[in-house]
Amino acid sequence: MKILRQIALFLSLAAMAVGGGCAETKQAKNVQPSGFLGDYSLLRPGKGDEALLRYRNPAADIKKYRKIMIVPVRIFQPKGASEAQKADLQKLAGNFNVYLTRELEKDYQIVQTPGPDTMKIESAITGAEKSGRGMDLVSSALPIGMVLSAGKDFATGKPTGVGEISMEMRVTDAATGELLGEAVDRRVGGKNPSGMFDAWNDANQAMQYWAKQLAYVLCRERGSGGCVKP
Repeated sequence: MKILRQIALFLSLAAMAVGGGCAETKQAKNVQPSGFLGDYSLLRPGKGDEALLRYRNPAADIKKYRKIMIVPVRIFQPKGASEAQKADLQKLAGNFNVYLTRELEKDYQIVQTPGPDTMKIESAITGAEKSGRGMDLVSSALPIGMVLSAGKDFATGKPTGVGEISMEMRVTDAATGELLGEAVDRRVGGKNPSGMFDAWNDANQAMQYWAKQLAYVLCRERGSGGCVKP
């Protein structure tokens, strides 16, 4: 009977966590440049929902662009990565390509080659960690785990057991090479119970956020109405 009561308590707490509704992902407190962008001297700390580090060319006229060329997302593989790790990262890169295309094709023609009135988007996944599914479950559903997770979250910006992913992006004029903007960002899992059993859920949710955020920023830059904030 004692074991049954413990199981019932556990399920009750888990249900409360699900019903509470946590954010899918959230921005980390810091990010380390990887070298993908090369020169980081133009980047400045972002504010609010902006990337942790960002640059926007003040002379760029975003309104004139009608097409977007999405360069296949690159990945930075850790030294000594196993074949399984490489496969996971490659899948993440493929997913990011899909998310970017899905969001940007709503407002732009997606093209494969440079040309006039075309933006080129280059991006890289510079770091990624899947969540520890067992730890994620414990730290989301059990009171002691919640306390430990909250302590780590306050100190590092990353709750216990969640996944994370870092990204760098460059946007240029596809025809002239003029730099339009750059961003460096890192997001971590937000303790949403819906992703407990998918080790890469946090990373995928973060990439979907970035794709939606880019579409939102471009919409605002165009001065369009009805821009949807992620």
